Amino acid sequence: MSLLKKTTIAIGILFLSMFFLFFVLWFRSIPEKIFYGVTFSTYRSAELELPYKNVLTALLDDLMVKKFRLVAHWPMVEPKNNQYDFSDLDYQIDEIGKRDGKIVLAVGRRLPSWPECHDPEWVKDLSREERQKETLSYLEETVNRYKGYKQIEYWQVENEPFLTVFAYEHCGDLDKEFLKEEIALVKRLDPNRPVLVTDSGNLGLWQGAWRAGDAFGTSVYMYLWNPQIGQVKSVYLPSSYRIKTGIMELFFGKKKSFLIELSLEPWLLEPITKAPLATQLERMSLEKFDEIIKFASKTGFDTQYLWGAEWWYFMKKNGYPEFWEKGRGVINGE
Repeated sequence: MSLLKKTTIAIGILFLSMFFLFFVLWFRSIPEKIFYGVTFSTYRSAELELPYKNVLTALLDDLMVKKFRLVAHWPMVEPKNNQYDFSDLDYQIDEIGKRDGKIVLAVGRRLPSWPECHDPEWVKDLSREERQKETLSYLEETVNRYKGYKQIEYWQVENEPFLTVFAYEHCGDLDKEFLKEEIALVKRLDPNRPVLVTDSGNLGLWQGAWRAGDAFGTSVYMYLWNPQIGQVKSVYLPSSYRIKTGIMELFFGKKKSFLIELSLEPWLLEPITKAPLATQLERMSLEKFDEIIKFASKTGFDTQYLWGAEWWYFMKKNGYPEFWEKGRGVINGE
């Protein structure tokens, strides 16, 4: 057999193998039932000028949310060096525990909500090495305080830490070795509780975050806004998430994976309280809300955390309860 013929056969086998693999991953099963939760933060409530306790109580007792991702923003828990204030986080964790809810507790410097990296004022003049030392101290205090709470299911360490193309001016370069140090510290302090590491669904490559944690979380942002070109809609298909998950499992092993951030609020370039309601309704209409939920239901993730619950409450208080009611229907499978 000639070399050319052997090469042609080898290429054909490789092509067929790749096609078969793609076919298998494309048709990964879609879960029959999806368990929904929400991300909740006092930071977001304050930005919307809402009493956070009112919002949390409404989520617990009106929408009957049972799964929460809470956010231990560093400025909230350590507003002054070595002076910790866990009162707000204590309240959230206790109230959720009273209703038998479950929690993903996000800790670290880079956590949900713009500008991504949240530093207390007293940290800003420290060197990189000094800041990292203080970050570890904050992590240790937080993990030690809450590791005995049974309602906490996962520690999320940092938020999308491998997404260096976003918020660079606030976060700087990714220090992979320091991220490993953070994760190792959390696992040493609480060895029996898994660590979740997240990456962007739109821009992330996933392999770094997938390999770094015990569990993996990603995001879906379908509608974005650019000041130059206006609305931008994601080009991804739901199947791309199933394929990507399958590839990660194939090369790096299976693990629990979540859709940890499903965006259901408008993408704005100014604070929501400053944006006209008409603009908010244009950027996130009821039709878009339904479209996003339908899209996410086909991504293959059986656990999904909705982003924007504080905004639904804000809109309800401003005469638009429809988003709150839609959230109720999704969370309760109506």
